[in-house]
Amino acid sequence: MKDTFKHQGLRQQLVAILKEKGITDDATLEAIGKIPRHLFMDSSFLDHAYQDKAFPIAASQTISQPYTVAFQTELMEVKKGDKVLEIGTGSGYQTAVLCQLGAKVFSIERQQELFKITSRFLPKLGYRAKKLIFGDGYKGLVEEAPFESIIVTAGAPFVPKPLLAQLAIGGRLVIPVGDDVQIMTLFVRTSQKDFEKTEFGEFRFVPLLEDKN
Repeated sequence: MKDTFKHQGLRQQLVAILKEKGITDDATLEAIGKIPRHLFMDSSFLDHAYQDKAFPIAASQTISQPYTVAFQTELMEVKKGDKVLEIGTGSGYQTAVLCQLGAKVFSIERQQELFKITSRFLPKLGYRAKKLIFGDGYKGLVEEAPFESIIVTAGAPFVPKPLLAQLAIGGRLVIPVGDDVQIMTLFVRTSQKDFEKTEFGEFRFVPLLEDKN
């Protein structure tokens, strides 16, 4: 597991691309500049690790495009010590970004194969989530709620009510909503019953899987 000067240089080029595309949050850019994304991918994709593209990983899933990771992270407005729930651990790259920002991360993965790989892999790189859970993201994690922010890293056909319920007042849910193409949507909880909704254009994600059992 090497992280060379070449990799570090490629990461800085990626950060420059993200800035050009409109990402302004310094902490997010710094996290992406530090995390060795190539280690989260199959070695055959090493040449592509620092391009601004999504790539296939195990279990027919993908590692999100860096711009998408940065965009969602920026919308979350994570502060050090925030309790954050991630729906869809996937490769663990977004989890690492949140850990790098100093969040207390709880992450749920629906695919057993990915869950096993990522829960072994992340601690080896020094990224320690509070909890990695194999389970149904649609239900959230009621025993750890409320959360300052919740991020969904797969396309949700609808907004799961438990996720809104598990937000703290002032908390932010960032979720791509839709079937084939998703609209990136931000919900801010303004009171016990009220949410402010903002939409941010089209993105493409793999579908959020529901536990059918």
